[in-house]
Amino acid sequence: MIPWLTLALFPLAQYAYDYGSMGYTHSPYIYGSPDSASLVGLVILIIVGLIGAVVQNRMMASMKRFSAEPVALTGAQVARRMLDAHGLQDVQITHVNGLLTDHYNPSNCTVNLSDAVFSQATVAAMAVAAHECGHAVQHAKAYPWLGMRSRMVPLVNIGSRLGQFVLMVGLVLAASGGSTLVAWVGLGLFASSTVFALITLPVEFDASRRALSWIRNSELASPAMHQHAQSALQWAAMTYVAAALSSIAMLVYYALRLLASTTRSRR
Repeated sequence: MIPWLTLALFPLAQYAYDYGSMGYTHSPYIYGSPDSASLVGLVILIIVGLIGAVVQNRMMASMKRFSAEPVALTGAQVARRMLDAHGLQDVQITHVNGLLTDHYNPSNCTVNLSDAVFSQATVAAMAVAAHECGHAVQHAKAYPWLGMRSRMVPLVNIGSRLGQFVLMVGLVLAASGGSTLVAWVGLGLFASSTVFALITLPVEFDASRRALSWIRNSELASPAMHQHAQSALQWAAMTYVAAALSSIAMLVYYALRLLASTTRSRR
């Protein structure tokens, strides 16, 4: 919950400082006057941040609830059975530490399951394990959105590391009366993370669809258990939706600030 609140409150602090300094700030993070356009962006950012906090809390509550509902197989056993059913005997299942660190690694074809999934026999573990195997099936079938996301990883790694830094440097330069070009370049790099977040949505929803379809056809779970697994995966998917919205909101916020600065510099 803390990252979402930080997302909402950090720009608010910047805006308050802008207002308190009568329209100009020497802050290395932001510049310019608190105009109506940037205020709209700020309001959107705060609303999305709060929505993200609610979604994250609901997802965690859902996983906790269905982690208390037992099933016949552990997460690792569910994963092995689903992979074998799709002819993916070469895909290995490994254990990783942490909470909600489950993921499929296409570079070495491994399904990596966390502490709460690998050895636990619960509805939540079954749902998460099957979801990660859904990504393995996507990889085997050359699912186009997964391929696109994988190809974007190097660019996103650069954009996430340098984008915000370049953007902040550009904002400082613009605040000093210089060109906004550097800031726009930084915003472009930052935008790669937004595009990545949007591409991630069909990948995650499709993996859940494949997981739930296999759970239903495998007859490992009763109709009620299948419904609970669906609920758990739906809330997990909503966290990706919230993440995409927050990335869009942040992009819009800084874009509005830059546009406002460009407009003022032309007057």
